[in-house]
Amino acid sequence: MKGRMNTELGSILIDTDVIATYAGSVAVECFGIVGMAAVNMKDGLVKLLKRESLTQGISVSINDNKISLDFHVIVAYGVSISAVADNLISNVKYQVEEFTGMEIEKINIYVEGVRAID
Repeated sequence: MKGRMNTELGSILIDTDVIATYAGSVAVECFGIVGMAAVNMKDGLVKLLKRESLTQGISVSINDNKISLDFHVIVAYGVSISAVADNLISNVKYQVEEFTGMEIEKINIYVEGVRAID
């Protein structure tokens, strides 16, 4: 489903891929986030995604014009996961709401791995 806003001049539709791309770019700039993760359910393997394919680590759903986001992330070794998650939630919530004009209903964060930063 797409996000919809009605104005006096017409309707604006926002595709979920656009929201996922923007949310992913915001997320990887947050402190403690190494990157997005792609999870292979069959093998149980976790792969760090390149910047071009961030949307594979994010799922977006829109219900009653409210956005729900699921992030699959890899965090940096030695950082507080709760602090990183709080930072990610506040940054993504603020920036995606400003970008889309739609409300964020919930953000779920799935920590799929830990990596040392070189």
